[in-house]
Amino acid sequence: MENIFREYDIRGIFEKELHEESVKKIGYFLGEKIKEKGEYVAIGYDARTHSPILHDWLVSGFNKAGLKVLTMGLVATPVNYFANYQSFDGITPSASVMITGSHNPPEYNGFKITVDKQPFFGDAIYALGKEVMTKESPVIEDNTEATYIDAKGKYIDYITDAFSHLSGMRQKIVLDCGNGVAGVVLTDIFDNLNLNYEGMYCNPDGTFPNHHPDPSVEKNLTDIKNKMQEGFDIGFAYDGDADRIAVLTPKHNIKGDELAILFAKTMENPTIIGEVKCSQVMYDLINRSGKAIMYKTGHSNLKVKIKETDADLAAEVSGHIFFNDRYFGYDDAIYTTFRVLELLHEGMDLDTELNALPKTYSTEEIKVEVTEEEKFPLIDKIKTMLENPPADFPNIKEIITVDGVRIVFDQGWGLVRASNTTPVLVTRFESTDETLAKLYETKINELIQEAKNAL
Repeated sequence: MENIFREYDIRGIFEKELHEESVKKIGYFLGEKIKEKGEYVAIGYDARTHSPILHDWLVSGFNKAGLKVLTMGLVATPVNYFANYQSFDGITPSASVMITGSHNPPEYNGFKITVDKQPFFGDAIYALGKEVMTKESPVIEDNTEATYIDAKGKYIDYITDAFSHLSGMRQKIVLDCGNGVAGVVLTDIFDNLNLNYEGMYCNPDGTFPNHHPDPSVEKNLTDIKNKMQEGFDIGFAYDGDADRIAVLTPKHNIKGDELAILFAKTMENPTIIGEVKCSQVMYDLINRSGKAIMYKTGHSNLKVKIKETDADLAAEVSGHIFFNDRYFGYDDAIYTTFRVLELLHEGMDLDTELNALPKTYSTEEIKVEVTEEEKFPLIDKIKTMLENPPADFPNIKEIITVDGVRIVFDQGWGLVRASNTTPVLVTRFESTDETLAKLYETKINELIQEAKNAL
């Protein structure tokens, strides 16, 4: 049970960890905390088959806590975030909860929580978990009383208006919504703007019958890549709750750090935040025209940092893109779609820009399976071992410990960090020399194995 209360959100398996008793208690004790900020909480849910059931249990807990519930029904996660900045008949929510399993397998679900326009995460979630597991709650009867709000309609109108200058652009666009919730808002906006597009898997289906809704995994992009060969200029793919994006041209699968470079070109003196997995090329190029900040991985971490620094943009390699420039500073794959189309509309050739970037050899995220209990001690052990590295270890220029360990070498870097959501260590390697990139990978993997043996 303890493991469902994670760094960024609450996530577990339906009916195993997320069952009627636990979810009602989460609603009740979370409701007690939300009441410190106000009396209204807004709830939305994704396309998973059990999301409406969790919605009713959570609403029952909130009602028991004395909150007033606003429900928006089936929406994308960015619509849920958006609701925190809107007024509905004079009411602005004090908090919102998005019921979503994001890109996890169909049996998973969870809650992404925003309180007072800030992510509710880290110590706050762990403290909530302790209350749910140790405290008795009053008997929480079924009570699904809630007021419907049309957050989706407000969002569609907002994005349509913000990008009205793109109306009628003729580039051929393909969308792969992965049977998640992107299609609930995306196609309406495309239709409003009279864009030339074709949608794939835009109907929400929580069994994900066509492919898994995780666009950071190459095999999940097979269908849209095949479709691109039919003469499309650009393609967009989304994760299950539409806060993460993949952007495809006929020649490139553009990662989040590459998108940050492209967007920075259109900004004057930009401040841009990247996570520890981002390419050194991104940091170097952005520092020439503005300021690049390296920070922790995780949507909650980056939302807090973007507010703290008033940065224009934050980006994760996996496709979480956070616009504070002309927007609200949260990760929104739908909004990002139109900022990419805006680049095309203004004449940017994405492939030409990407081809001009310095050449590096980098791996995808490589995951090393460990147990939940050993992942953080392993990072601590690796940090200690690096104080006196093996004799054949590549020369270390710098060690960055903002999130895990990013080891900077003479011609590249390697990263080892503990995932906050799954029992794995996440590694990534990059160099200007392909042989060195492989060497860094080999030597750091040897270090990981040595650390595992020593625990």
